[in-house]
Amino acid sequence: MNDLYNSKKVAWTLVAVFALVWLYVLGIRSLVPPDEGRYAEMAREMWASGDWITTRLNGIKYFEKPPLQTWMNALTFTAFGLGEWQARLWTGLCGLGGVLFTGYAAKRVFGPRAGFYAAVVLGSSVFWVACGQFNSLDMGLSGMMTITLGAMLIAQRDGATPSEQRNWMLLCWAGMALAVLAKGLIGVVLPGAVLVIYSLLSRDLAIWKRLHLGKGLLLFFAIAAPWFVLVALKNPEQPHFFFIHEHWERFFLKTHHREGAWYYFLLLLIPGVMPWLGLLPQALLNGARRDAQATFQPRLLLLVWVVFITFFFSYSSSKLPGYILPVYPALALLLGVYLEGAPRLSRMLAAGLLVLAGVVGIAMIPHMIQAASRHPDERALLETYQPWVLAAAMVAAAGGALALLHARQLRRDLTVLTLAIASFASVQLLLAGFETYGQLRSGKALAQKVRSELLPDTPVYTVFVYEQSMTFYLGRPVTLVAYWDEFTFGLRQQPELSIPTLDGFYQRWRAHTARNEKALAIVGIETLGVMQGHGLHMRIVARDSRRVVLTNM
Repeated sequence: MNDLYNSKKVAWTLVAVFALVWLYVLGIRSLVPPDEGRYAEMAREMWASGDWITTRLNGIKYFEKPPLQTWMNALTFTAFGLGEWQARLWTGLCGLGGVLFTGYAAKRVFGPRAGFYAAVVLGSSVFWVACGQFNSLDMGLSGMMTITLGAMLIAQRDGATPSEQRNWMLLCWAGMALAVLAKGLIGVVLPGAVLVIYSLLSRDLAIWKRLHLGKGLLLFFAIAAPWFVLVALKNPEQPHFFFIHEHWERFFLKTHHREGAWYYFLLLLIPGVMPWLGLLPQALLNGARRDAQATFQPRLLLLVWVVFITFFFSYSSSKLPGYILPVYPALALLLGVYLEGAPRLSRMLAAGLLVLAGVVGIAMIPHMIQAASRHPDERALLETYQPWVLAAAMVAAAGGALALLHARQLRRDLTVLTLAIASFASVQLLLAGFETYGQLRSGKALAQKVRSELLPDTPVYTVFVYEQSMTFYLGRPVTLVAYWDEFTFGLRQQPELSIPTLDGFYQRWRAHTARNEKALAIVGIETLGVMQGHGLHMRIVARDSRRVVLTNM
């Protein structure tokens, strides 16, 4: 049981089962707002309009992020139709591909056992697995940055032939270009800064001669630049908003109200890297050790990648959990290398921590409802989630205990694999069980009831709120009432696409009623009470514990 990594039958079976489960679960849950609904709706509008240059959300210009994910989702909708797994397919493929390419890069640079371990570690790290099942930009960016990192490692490794170095460096440049199209300039700024720091620490300044800068830059701009040119020609206001507001101001100013403590991402790493937390300090220390016989120091590069990117986002005034995702492939590589020679005690520590996590999870289940919403419907949904949490905690505890037994019996590969399977299964149980609550958050059931009331020309308004996922499930944009938020830039360009005040909406609603034109409105529970005192003709079409859909007919 200590040479599983060397068995092609075992390796390919694991890849096949892992890929099937990974892809299957993409379609078992509703699209949870805000990110999942937002990016699905942007792609749906691109698919419906045929405009692949100007990105829009709810019919309004939306330039906060580049278009790679919107393009990929729109292509998926074109090929397979509209749906949840289709909306998540690009994210899922990036997460799955990141696992496989991380394992491949580790195999080429550090050897087959390290490659096996690196893939297993990344494919079971809680945060990577969870993010790989959500339609958000962070996994798309991380997938492209994994290409950048892995290609750099393979190209620069000692013993690479000139043709290998050239070809892999070109792939590295392509990865950076795609990362820019995924989420902006960080796709090139972060790898560039890592390389600068690495070359200074390693005193390997000659690495700059091995980057194929000329060909690489040509390829980079050939991939990354065309959309920025085309969108600026069609929308002259886009460059300032994208490069100044969405990069400089987001990083240095607190205009987005997403601040967090300097240790924000360090705290996220603790649960996110499970079940490998017990090995992380040793793996990071191992990354700092220099190989005196080698010119290129891959472990040092990985360590710089992890530390700098964590520091970069920790310094930023805008913090969201997904920002830290690009460090996980580098962590998996460091952990894979360390696991190859890790002592039994280290593996036992990792297993013991997973047992502890499972036991703590079981103990916390009775306290879940205390943190729930006061609304009885939502409390009932969380109660239905409890068995799933219990099952996940039990799987984690049992898997950790079994891995602990394997570790004591010196079954190294089986210990690692058991930890990975238990962690992966636990995450899938947590995600699958969340659907009962996620469906409420998405408004999917409400949207399905409302669609029977809709005609092609029926106007739909949303008052004081924008339901990110409901818009996708309705299959059409809505008219915003007294709501700006992330639409502020777009509505400044096209103010006619919204109604800025509640009084203006009342006038529009009465006009529809006077002309015997049917209209619908999505409002929050509290907003309904406000509207009922203004003599509007209203009938409730559908409602849940969060929102109400009204019609004037």
